[in-house]
Amino acid sequence: MRHQRSGKKLGRDSAHRKALYANLTGALIEHCRIKTTVTKAKAVKPIAEQMITLGRRGDMHARRQAVAFLGSKDIVHKLFAELGPRYAERPGGYSRIVLLGPRPGDSAEMVYLELVDTPLVFKSRMQEEGGEAEAAAAPVEPEAAEVDETGTEVPEAESEGEEPETGAGTAVPEAEASAVEAEAPADEAEPAPEAEEGEGEGPPPAKS
Repeated sequence: MRHQRSGKKLGRDSAHRKALYANLTGALIEHCRIKTTVTKAKAVKPIAEQMITLGRRGDMHARRQAVAFLGSKDIVHKLFAELGPRYAERPGGYSRIVLLGPRPGDSAEMVYLELVDTPLVFKSRMQEEGGEAEAAAAPVEPEAAEVDETGTEVPEAESEGEEPETGAGTAVPEAEASAVEAEAPADEAEPAPEAEEGEGEGPPPAKS
């Protein structure tokens, strides 16, 4: 009979079970969130909080106890350098369990075991989806046309500093027209009309 033997066996012997708890606790300290079954999460949660309590103490004896259980100096360094000062003012309750639903393969109930200062998964997803929806629904404002000092809208060509092309119906200034006529060659000038016979030969003869 198992009188006063708390905890689950999880289908493992004592050495395998101790290694499982050490690995899950080290992963929680390193990543601040792990995904596991609800039975394992409930078994690991008090052990992880004991390790964070050792990190809050911060003395040499607490470090030796943490290294003896976790077996990794890097994880113990993060535990005492980051998590200990982070939860220095919090007397317990360092982790939480978030239900996720059944696993597709065997329908085992899955959960997130995470530290309390980690943002909730469903809230972060809702914020991301809400931000994308607001960006998609935001109206696109049309570009404002440029207006000169008199209040008249300036065409795009003039606003960009380009000169409009002169078409067939565009009037040419008089100064430019006179300059074009002056540059034309003399051969292209129209010939003067010839004088008719009898004109310019003097007065007609007098009648007898």
